[in-house]
Amino acid sequence: MKELIINKNDLIENVNKIKEYVKRNGKDDNGNYTKIIAVVKGNGYGLDIIEFTKFLIDQGIDFFAVSTVEEALKIRQAGINHNLLNLSSTSIEQEVETLVENNVILTLGSEEAVKVAEKAAEKLDKKVRAHIKIDTGFGRYGFVYNNRDKMVECLKTIKNIKIEGTFTHFSTAFYDDKYTKLQFKRFIDCIEVLKMNEIPTGMLHICNSSAFIKFPNMHLNAVRIGSAFLGRLSVQNSLGLKKIGYLKSNVTEIKTLPKDFYVSYGNIYKTKKETKVAIIPCGYMDGVNMQMGTDAFRFIDKLRYTFNDFKSLFKNKYLTVKIKDKNYKILGRIGTYHVIADITGSDIKSGDEASFDVYPGYVDSSVRREYL
Repeated sequence: MKELIINKNDLIENVNKIKEYVKRNGKDDNGNYTKIIAVVKGNGYGLDIIEFTKFLIDQGIDFFAVSTVEEALKIRQAGINHNLLNLSSTSIEQEVETLVENNVILTLGSEEAVKVAEKAAEKLDKKVRAHIKIDTGFGRYGFVYNNRDKMVECLKTIKNIKIEGTFTHFSTAFYDDKYTKLQFKRFIDCIEVLKMNEIPTGMLHICNSSAFIKFPNMHLNAVRIGSAFLGRLSVQNSLGLKKIGYLKSNVTEIKTLPKDFYVSYGNIYKTKKETKVAIIPCGYMDGVNMQMGTDAFRFIDKLRYTFNDFKSLFKNKYLTVKIKDKNYKILGRIGTYHVIADITGSDIKSGDEASFDVYPGYVDSSVRREYL
């Protein structure tokens, strides 16, 4: 039996600290505090998209964002009718129509996406709600920042679309201040061009969780918060946010291995003496030893993580599991669904609770989420 445990009190504390930080940085030019857009993509960062969204609603959050049509539909089908932004621009007619029918705010990041949205508005006889995405140097969705004439020309043709916001996305806010500031300037310059051409910009938002903490001067009208709610950040945790989520299971078997006995895949670990071990049915499919964001760091960071993973495979120096409030060393390679822990000299028995500090987003969605 496995469960991902979410401590509600810690999560509430994180939400409140984020709200306090917003207020501490003052009001925008319109006299309003910065809006919090809760990003609940990736199954609510692993906390269960529906339960997490409902939890945040109870804490006073009323604006949400997802990354896929499927995520948006899941929220709507759960009866949640709050403001919901799909962060991904799409020009697939069926997807756009589905989003419009379900009152999901579109992201428009290309001329084609605008045309498809207009077509959907006419077909469904609805006013389409949308945010404009500007690509300031990420290369994904959005009108490219230095092709402003084309962007203006396209947005001036809008008839049945209500622009409620404009945004961009930082690519290196967690470590490259210089490039982040450059992206911010590109965005603001584009906003000025849109305003000069009497194109509404609506709510302006640019900060993800990392930028929210590091660059309070960039909060603008709204901030998009995801990983910060979980206290699992790629920047210094200056707000004192608590880490949310741990994987709970039980010891299923105990055995004694002789000296010079290989343990787990690849024969990379051999016992140095007679060793008592516990088998726990959790592995990398459950997020054990999976680290957040290793695909997003600089090359030097990738090397560091790869080197640490390499060391862990051969030495298991840093890999542990907590059993009965004490940490025990994991032996050998972590399996898909199992780990083997050295419990020599302990009184641990089958059935005892075992837990792992994991990033919730990497825990298989089939594992039950429990809010306590």
